[in-house]
This record gives sequence, structure tokens and C-alpha cells, in this order.
Amino acid sequence: MKPLFTPRTRHHLALSLALATVLAGCGGATDETTTPPLPSGVVRVDFSQPTANNNVLDVGSSTDIFANVTVDGTSATDGTTVSFAVNPATAATLAPVAPSASSGLATTTLRSNLPAGGAFDVTASAASRANTDSDTLTFHVRPAPEPLQLLVPAYSTGGAGASAVSPWTTLTSGAASYPAVKITAIANPHNGILTAATAADGTLGTDIDTFKTVPGTSNRVLAYVATASGSSATLSLTDVKTSIDRYLDLYPGQLDGFFLDAMATGSDRLAFFTDLYDHIKRKDPALVVVGNPGTYPNAAYADVADILVTYAGNAAAYQNINPQPLNSWVYRKPNTAQAMLVHSASTCMEMKNILKTARQPRMNTGLVYITDLALGASWTGPLATYWTQMLGTIDALNAGRSEPLC
Repeated sequence: MKPLFTPRTRHHLALSLALATVLAGCGGATDETTTPPLPSGVVRVDFSQPTANNNVLDVGSSTDIFANVTVDGTSATDGTTVSFAVNPATAATLAPVAPSASSGLATTTLRSNLPAGGAFDVTASAASRANTDSDTLTFHVRPAPEPLQLLVPAYSTGGAGASAVSPWTTLTSGAASYPAVKITAIANPHNGILTAATAADGTLGTDIDTFKTVPGTSNRVLAYVATASGSSATLSLTDVKTSIDRYLDLYPGQLDGFFLDAMATGSDRLAFFTDLYDHIKRKDPALVVVGNPGTYPNAAYADVADILVTYAGNAAAYQNINPQPLNSWVYRKPNTAQAMLVHSASTCMEMKNILKTARQPRMNTGLVYITDLALGASWTGPLATYWTQMLGTIDALNAGRSEPLC
């Protein structure tokens, strides 16, 4: 009978058993992966980038997300896994989904898939043998921003005061120096209430023509329209429409739209301003309608104005303005659909800081004006003493150049 194992086969079997023993001692086959053991202490996870104030993304953009992970108050050991998840899952992609922490920091890259106005949550979580912890950050998506522009209340006319320099002279010289900065000026020759007997302001008409024909510019002029009387009583629709129609009669071909002051914020007045918006657009669809509620109104007002002034007030209060969480509807619109008017910013440096705040994605503001004048004279007096520096700063910010000194 033939032996079951020859000397050669016994030798090969011995080698195979020896190799299996070695591999077992090393934890198995070389192509297997091992899961790092869970930390034994109390784990904590916190987002470190972006912060809650920097949670607005442009459509189709990506951003890096950092999460700190600690165990018993100190950085987690290298290799600790942090899992990231998006809700709803289709709103964005993450790569990697479960990175390992290094020096207590886990990093992933997020790319949004939502259109403007969308929102989603990102959660980072980690586990230990003692507990599981997570942190969640809400993201909003806005249209890609356009360059910063100026919205300038130029309420004084050329004939207002023999020794005064007309704001239109200052506007025009500034436009000539910085033609790349788009300026929308608001003319107010008749305090916003016109009748059939109102006459044209010839000096203003000349100033408007001079301002709008500065070479290389695309400047606009809006007519100021009151929607409330001096006692804050509401004007009738007929009264306001009369003002609009008379402006077009007195300044034919010179006006690019209307600035509706004292716009309401509540839904009870929405029909009134919808009627005004439709009336203007029937006159000419190209006419721009700027509404000035001076704060965030009901979201429906964004559809009855091309631009909303969502802040009109002093410089100190502006730094605390935040459209989130109640007014995230602003991210449905481009930044050029939102404006702010700030007074009492006493220094050039304060003006620069306000501009930087306005440009933040969180604010989504595209039209600005800042003045050192106090309330009462802020829009009817001369332009800001730092007018030229403001133009230069906006021009530099838009072009990505170094800002001019104050």
C-alpha cells in the first residue's frame, strides 16, 4: 500500500503549518485591516472650522471641515475615527466620510449639491468605551456673489445752500476716479410726495445727466418715493402712484427706478406693496424697485422688490445683525438683492470694518452705504467724509487688491 505522506509531502506540510503559525501571531493575513481600539475615556467632538458664523456656502462650492476630538479633555490619540454625515444625505458629499484624527483633529472636504436657498446639516461623531459624542452644524447655500456696489442717498440737491457742495458733485468725481465701482444714487428733490403741480428741479436734472454719463461707468439713479406721511400715516395707493407717475413725467429717460421708503415688514401690508411693484413694472419692466423696510421683513417682500434694504441704522448695532436663523430666506437671492445703510460710523477704520462685515457670506449683502453723519443729517447732508476711501476700499476688495490706507 502507498504511504499517505511521502517524505517530501511531510516536509511541505510542516512548512505550511509553520507559516500559518507565524501569520496567526501577526494577527492574520497581510491584506486584512484592523479597527483601532476605542478610547476608554470620555470622548468629546466639536467643529473648529467653519465656525457658526461662517456656515454659508456659494452654490457648487466646497469647503474643508475640521472637527476636534478629545478624550478626558486631551487630544485623542492618532487613529481615532471621526464619522461625518450629511442630512439630508443627497444635499452634499463628504470625502473622506470617516477620517482618522491626527493630533486630535479630523478633516474632511464638503461639496454642496443644493441650489441657492438650500440648507442641510453636517454631523461629526466619535465613540469611546465610555460614551459617544457628536456636534452638528447647519449650512446654507447662496448664489455666487457679485462685486460690492454702493447705494447712496443723495437727498440734497445742487441748489440747496449757496456754500454747500452738492452731493452730486462729490458723487460724480468719485465715479470718475473709480469707474469700476457701480453706484446707485437716490435722488430726493420733492421729499417723495409729488402732485400734478410739482415742477422739475432743473439743477438736479443736469446733475443726473452728468453723473450717469461718466465714462466707463454703469451708474443708476432712483427716485425717492414716500409711502408714509410725516406723521407715519400710510399714504393711499393713489397718492404713491401719483408720485411715481409724476417722477417719470418730470425726468423722462433719466430715472432707473424707485426707492420706496418706509416699506412695511408684516404680511398685512404685502398687498399694498405688491400693487406698487406691479404698477412700476407695468410702466417699464426695466425699472428697479428698491424697498426700504430698514430691517428684515416678511420673506414675501423679497418678491415685491428687486432690492431690499434689510438694515438702516447706526454702526454699533450693525455688527450684531445676523439673518440666521429667522431670515435665512435671504440666501435664495443674490447679494445684489440686499442692501444696508449705516450711519454714525465715525472713523475710516470703522467704515472698513463694516464693509468687511457686509461682505461676509452670512450677511449676503451686495449694496452698501456708510457715513459718519448722525441720524437726522445722515442722508440729507454731504456725503461721508471718507467717501473717497470708501470707494477705494470697495474697488480694492472687489479686485482682490490691498486696501488703501485711511
